[in-house]
Amino acid sequence: MTQKENGSGADTVVVVTADSGTDRSLCEQLREATDLTVRAVEAAAVEMAAEEGSDHPEPAADTDATLGGVAPRELTALVLELEHSRPDTIEQFFESIDTEFVEDVPTVVAPWEGSEELAATAVRTAADDYVPIQRDDAVDRILESIESGTDRAPSNAEYHRIIADELPDEAFVIDEDGVYLEAKMSPDSVSLYTVSAEELVGSRLTDAFPAEVADRLQRCIGRAIETDEVQTIEYSGSTVEGSRRFEGRVVPIDERIDGKRAVVWLARDITERARREQQLRSQRAELETLNRINAVVRQVIETLVEASTRKTIERAVCEQLVDSELYCCSWIVERTGEDDFTYRIGAGEADTYLERVREIDVDRERPVERAARTGEVQATNHVLESNDLPEPLAEAAHEDEIRAGISVPIVYEDVTYGVLSVLAGREDAFSDSEQAGFELLGETMGFAIMAVRNRQLLFSDSVVELEFQIDGGDSFSFDLSNEYDCTTSLEWAGTGTDGRTYQFVTVEGLDGETALAEAKRHDSIEECRLIYSGNGSCTLEFRLTESGVRTLANHGATIRDVTVTDGVGTCLVEVPRNADVREIAEALSIVYENTELVARREIDRPVRTAAERRDRILDELTQRQLTTLRLAYYGGFFDWPRESTGEDIAEMMEVSPPTMHQHLRKALKTVLGEFFEERGRSPGESE
Repeated sequence: MTQKENGSGADTVVVVTADSGTDRSLCEQLREATDLTVRAVEAAAVEMAAEEGSDHPEPAADTDATLGGVAPRELTALVLELEHSRPDTIEQFFESIDTEFVEDVPTVVAPWEGSEELAATAVRTAADDYVPIQRDDAVDRILESIESGTDRAPSNAEYHRIIADELPDEAFVIDEDGVYLEAKMSPDSVSLYTVSAEELVGSRLTDAFPAEVADRLQRCIGRAIETDEVQTIEYSGSTVEGSRRFEGRVVPIDERIDGKRAVVWLARDITERARREQQLRSQRAELETLNRINAVVRQVIETLVEASTRKTIERAVCEQLVDSELYCCSWIVERTGEDDFTYRIGAGEADTYLERVREIDVDRERPVERAARTGEVQATNHVLESNDLPEPLAEAAHEDEIRAGISVPIVYEDVTYGVLSVLAGREDAFSDSEQAGFELLGETMGFAIMAVRNRQLLFSDSVVELEFQIDGGDSFSFDLSNEYDCTTSLEWAGTGTDGRTYQFVTVEGLDGETALAEAKRHDSIEECRLIYSGNGSCTLEFRLTESGVRTLANHGATIRDVTVTDGVGTCLVEVPRNADVREIAEALSIVYENTELVARREIDRPVRTAAERRDRILDELTQRQLTTLRLAYYGGFFDWPRESTGEDIAEMMEVSPPTMHQHLRKALKTVLGEFFEERGRSPGESE
């Protein structure tokens, strides 16, 4: 084909362009491909009008009704080529062009980079074709539209061409009555539908969707036509893979089709995005709930610190959990036998369920029992769907609208004080994070109960002394007594900062080397060392794997004396007056099977003032020991760094340093013995 650069006949193609000069322009490519006259018109004026947002931009045509010198009768086709096209730019361009230029000639929208929005706008503005320049066949496609000589008013075939070739996902032309005029489905999604695109044409929205959904979509079409603005809507549609979520953008078309207004409906499958958004919403909701739970747990823990009795602790926990409105009911039970549990206290409104729990007798292990046995949290997040509940409890759960439950052991070290049960009306109320929070709450309650018991014992003016007789046992003291006919006495037992249990035991009637050798061979002792040996007795330090002494301490009992003679042990403990003696006896029997409570005595503690204690200590010290202690204290010997050394103190006393240290150690031993030794002497010291 030949080129006509300056022809003035009715064979002129006007290209509204913004040639940057960096690439070969569309005008040049069209001139090389056709014998039509191709003339470029600068688009700056049009773009400027669009950027300024003018409602009535100045016409791009010359004042003598020409476009770039081309009169309407000379125009063969109009091509809109804009480097940075926007939907509003295209719309404003067609609004600014005199109708004479576009009513009888083909118009093509040719953006440098195509997009769904631009394609929809091309349909909306009744362009004859939409051809992104980035297409390999862009020039051929433009010339094909020009040479077809179609009328200005687009036909259904032209809409279909733009929809099928340029718009991603699903696209439809739907008239104001909800009738599908054209339909296009992407290759990736066509298999999801039971109706093909061809079969959909001619049907209505009510044929494709349930009545309620179809009504929403029809109202959206009405709003788009009435306001002449793009509308966005989300809706669900049924596919062969189930319900999927779609986002629809509804673009009104200016021209009428068969006498009716219509829209281009662009549908994008957003199922995965909707699922992610739902997950994020769920995660945010779970995080908010978890923050509320943590706040409740913190509030409960603060209350526990100030609680004076076990009942106060338990009541505060149950009431605050229910008051948070996260849970509908909570209660606490304690073990009263091997397999028996007794209700202690509770709060909430799940009366029917709680009543059934207290009355029902089942032949299988319940979550409460499992939590007590294993020491682990037991949670059920779908109570109504669980098969673990006996029928009476399942009926009560339905009646009280209970959907989740958790059983939390109240423990401290190796002692289980009870089980806290909590119910919720929310599905999935107890996530892993929430279970961890409740586990911490159970441990904190156990620690608080133990602390209350110890505090009651420490500050009580009168206590109960319990005497247990233990007929044999598997511990080192029993084995040593049977083997060597000796007597063992517990001096002190406690737990170090590393959580290990330590004991100091004095053995009468056996030398230290033999006792140490036996201790090293015994299975119950992890580590041991000899502290003192002489005069037919010795003192050993043990680190034990299991200790009945520690068990008693965790139940709020204070060990006063433990001796083993001829394979029979005697254990004296002090407990508060309101202590559960049976609980303590059962705890000790777990460690030593043949345990019997042989005496129970109420003892009034002597009230000793600080002055009396001071006088008692002074009476025990010699004058030289007291002088040494005072010189060391006031001379800064106990400061760090020391203000005076041992040599300085010895010089002040006019004695040798070894003599000074001997006096000082004996003085300190006497003072500490007043606090640590009930009998007023330390291990290894003779009567």
